[in-house]
Amino acid sequence: MQRKRQAKATRQSNLENRADRQRSAVVNRPHVVLGTRPGEEHKWTECDLAKLLLTEQQIRDAPIPDPVTRAAGKLWVPSHLNFGVGEVEQKMLLDDLPLLSVQSSMTAVTKRMDPAGLATGVLATLTAAEEKQQKQELLKSNNFAKLIDLKNANAKGIAFENRKRVVAAFSTPENPCDPGRSEVQAAQITMKIRALWEHLTKFKRDVGNRRGLRKYVHQRAKILKYLKRVDRDRYDALLPRIGLEPESVEGELVV
Repeated sequence: MQRKRQAKATRQSNLENRADRQRSAVVNRPHVVLGTRPGEEHKWTECDLAKLLLTEQQIRDAPIPDPVTRAAGKLWVPSHLNFGVGEVEQKMLLDDLPLLSVQSSMTAVTKRMDPAGLATGVLATLTAAEEKQQKQELLKSNNFAKLIDLKNANAKGIAFENRKRVVAAFSTPENPCDPGRSEVQAAQITMKIRALWEHLTKFKRDVGNRRGLRKYVHQRAKILKYLKRVDRDRYDALLPRIGLEPESVEGELVV
């Protein structure tokens, strides 16, 4: 009888230990949606993806950059530009086009003037006209810079800018714009998941977006499993960059 009681107590103790281990595993498992363990949210804030993304608060609080000096005055260029305007487009819109406009206007003025008058002191008038035209173009450039400031964008405009940043950051130097790359797709889906999670914490009864969240979580896991099967080194290098633990995308995912 004593042996039976000891065996029963041992089995009961083993069952309790197993239940404790299971509860501990559930508690310590990374969040399926967020990808980090409780208390380790800094892994997301310190990852490459989180540092890339712009929020409305960051855009509003962005400091005003120093103005660019032009011949007619100062040009105020925003810190972040809307509509996908990059460095090349910025130079064309705010530097090249105003200069071409001034040159075109002065060419038209010169053609209308008498050639004999150019030699008898009308050059001062041309200089004044050119300065006036430069000031007008500078005013247009400043107004246009305000128009394309990302502070005036809506949520879709900010999301477009973030997608462009993600594609540029997670593509390869050989192909700097590769939206079909697995790393780019996983990063973009993680960006969408984070945005949906923030939305659902405020609007918990939004059933439609909750279904979309489940779809994105499983879609991200599918892409990462494919990447792990194809190239394990790329998989291991990607997870820290987008703030995910391996356990959050492996095994059964219950959202």
